[in-house]
Amino acid sequence: MGHIVNAKDQVYRALAERLNKNPVGAPINETLMAILHRLYTESEAMVGSKFPLVPMTLEQIAGITGTKEDQLKTILDGMADKGLVLDIPRKDTFYYMLAPVVVGFFEYTFMRARDDIDMKELAELFETYFQSSEVREEFSGVETMEMRTLVYESLIPVAVETEVLDYERASEIIRQSGGGSISICACRHKALHLGKSCGAPLEVCTSLGGAAEWIVRRGLGKPATVDELLRVLEKTEKLGLVHQCDNVLNKPTYICHCCGCCCQVLRGINEFGKFSTHPSNFIPTIDTESCVGCGTCADSCHINAISLQDNGNGTEVPAVNKNLCIGCGACASKCPSGAINMSQRSILHVPPKNIKEKFLRIAKEKGKL
Repeated sequence: MGHIVNAKDQVYRALAERLNKNPVGAPINETLMAILHRLYTESEAMVGSKFPLVPMTLEQIAGITGTKEDQLKTILDGMADKGLVLDIPRKDTFYYMLAPVVVGFFEYTFMRARDDIDMKELAELFETYFQSSEVREEFSGVETMEMRTLVYESLIPVAVETEVLDYERASEIIRQSGGGSISICACRHKALHLGKSCGAPLEVCTSLGGAAEWIVRRGLGKPATVDELLRVLEKTEKLGLVHQCDNVLNKPTYICHCCGCCCQVLRGINEFGKFSTHPSNFIPTIDTESCVGCGTCADSCHINAISLQDNGNGTEVPAVNKNLCIGCGACASKCPSGAINMSQRSILHVPPKNIKEKFLRIAKEKGKL
């Protein structure tokens, strides 16, 4: 019996090692192993452990894994339904890709309500996993971040309006996608199971284009038109949430609407000073003459990048930590006196061209190529 247990453990260990080979890897510890045991069956873990690093067809994966195609198709369909595998249509066939941890099966696990697994237990396990130092280090960027922050468009200065390109505008990203899907925010859903939900809306997670087609096909979200996605954008902006986007120039796959208390990315900044989102090309500037010292801006900032400081005259004025600020615009949006404006940064960030280039950059920066 001990031999059987060891053989099973080896299968899951091999899966963990394969996941850790991704550009944004999965540091292996006891918590990760517990998560994998709960999400993957043994046959799924075996197939996953042998998955190639690039998308391949059913026939190619059958050859690599030594599994008959009809049996493999059943396993892969089950994995795709659980968000462990992505099946991507290309021409007259499908290509399969093993989902990473993030952005991947963490999100796909919590993007919907499920009764086939213990969601509270999984929430606790993922919370523990994300808090470990080696995981925080792996998920934070080197130079190329997995995500980027989008400024509130209404705050873009008129002086640079014509210079701001479509990739910096959330509304244009949505329009160019032609529509997408809306799902439950995975981070807030996890927080809900931990009894830590902040009350921000759950069904706002936006997927775009082909990624959204997969989300809908696999039951992870509901289809949404461009107008519906724009209404989500407007709603979350009124609530002062942070727009974070896939860090690519062409065809981003998602836009998240985040809060500093639930979002793993913003919590990484808050709790550990670790960044996995690139700041927007804007930063707040404060007109101290107009400022009334109310502190609304500091209260509105999700990552505590604004603090009130004594100006030497017995009054307090806000100060922006430029090394921390991600340029979302939540502070300027909430300022009652209009004393905060968003100014264009001197050095502008141009994202990687596409997802392939993004992950190639990350892999090189992390020494995985």
